[in-house]
Amino acid sequence: MGFRAGAGERQWVNGVLGEVLTCTAEGLGVVLPEPDSEVSAIATYGDEGLGRRVTVYPPYEQTEGSQLLSVYPPGEQCGGFWMRLQSHGVTMAGGWIAEPAEVVRATAAWISGAGLIDTKAQAPCVEFRPWALAHEQEPFGAVELVWHVKLDRFHTSCWGRTPRTNALLVAAYAQPALRRLTPITSHFNVWFSTRIEPSEKSQVGYGLWEGQVGFGLFPHDERLYGVRRRGGELVARTETPEEAVALVVAALPEGLGLVS
Repeated sequence: MGFRAGAGERQWVNGVLGEVLTCTAEGLGVVLPEPDSEVSAIATYGDEGLGRRVTVYPPYEQTEGSQLLSVYPPGEQCGGFWMRLQSHGVTMAGGWIAEPAEVVRATAAWISGAGLIDTKAQAPCVEFRPWALAHEQEPFGAVELVWHVKLDRFHTSCWGRTPRTNALLVAAYAQPALRRLTPITSHFNVWFSTRIEPSEKSQVGYGLWEGQVGFGLFPHDERLYGVRRRGGELVARTETPEEAVALVVAALPEGLGLVS
């Protein structure tokens, strides 16, 4: 089955990507599980027992305003297969892979339980952050893991509106009093909770997260960093994220404790 990278998404509908990868695997003598995606243009593979999942996106034609949103964006590189590797619901690695053979080998390795370094050996363009390797070797606690996932997501996002959110998270992570709380983000705003929740947990609307404590941080508040009470009342606007975070820390109630 032939294909042309960068030829657009339309030729990849109706399970074509899965067929390409299956045929490639057969040619390599590699066994892949059946793709289980409900979206025909992508292919996902998983092993529930190991908590592993791989999502593969087809080559696509980049046009103005069209970007594949992912935790590990490619910068200016486009036109290859995009892979995302997850472990127990947490994205650990990803990358743009030029050849379907590398996609197949890396998928088979990850699904079978291979580590990040061994998986990268099958597809050198797979990338991961230092925290992911550290977490693989000695798993973080739930709150620490949420912090790393949040910092990574907003550091690498290609949306173009997240540097200020990332700056708030970096400043907050530097504060021990906040680092032991769960960071919550919505619409690029940041606040904190005493609840230990999965990193993919979401909520709707500022001030509705269970266990929320202290002030919320708004990175785009009249072109400044806004500090607001639960419900939205303005406390202050600051020039720097560090100043905004300091106000949050100063107003935290004493004796905070995390609950599961």
